[in-house]
Amino acid sequence: MTNDPRDEIVEHLGSMRAFAMSLTRNSALADDMVQDALEKAWTNIEKFQPGTNMRAWLFTILRNTYYSHHRKRRREVEDKDGDMSAGLAQKPDHDGRLQMRDFSQAFGTLPEEQREALVLVGAGGFSYEEAAETCGVAIGTIKSRVNRGRARLAELMDVSEESPMEVTEVVTQGIVTVNQSIA
Repeated sequence: MTNDPRDEIVEHLGSMRAFAMSLTRNSALADDMVQDALEKAWTNIEKFQPGTNMRAWLFTILRNTYYSHHRKRRREVEDKDGDMSAGLAQKPDHDGRLQMRDFSQAFGTLPEEQREALVLVGAGGFSYEEAAETCGVAIGTIKSRVNRGRARLAELMDVSEESPMEVTEVVTQGIVTVNQSIA
């Protein structure tokens, strides 16, 4: 009867932890290293050759895990007091509110029929047919209102197809998107 190599792993836990402690000098990190090494060993148990030294195999995995962790930490910047992260650039939160305010002001200047068509087709996701039925007008009328409304919004907000536009809200994007098919 052949023994399962997984059964032998448990026998080496204490010595693995001691080895990890000698490498890391930190009990929490040592425990993490042992856990990572055990996970790697367990998932790659088919690579272990029965009859060879399980302890040596586990210690090799643990050692490689430690050195991988060590290399990764050298690339990271330690920032205990948060000085580095405080200096990182972040886009101001108010930009989105300002863009939304500009959009709302421009949207408010459109005729009611264009606003209604844009909300139904752009924001509501209605098809032109559904929007026309809802408004009680012909499909061509809805298409025309949407097209004129979008063109006017683009003009008021100084948006062109060449210049990228930052849109902070899906609804706004649906309303102002100019390249929806009108055919």
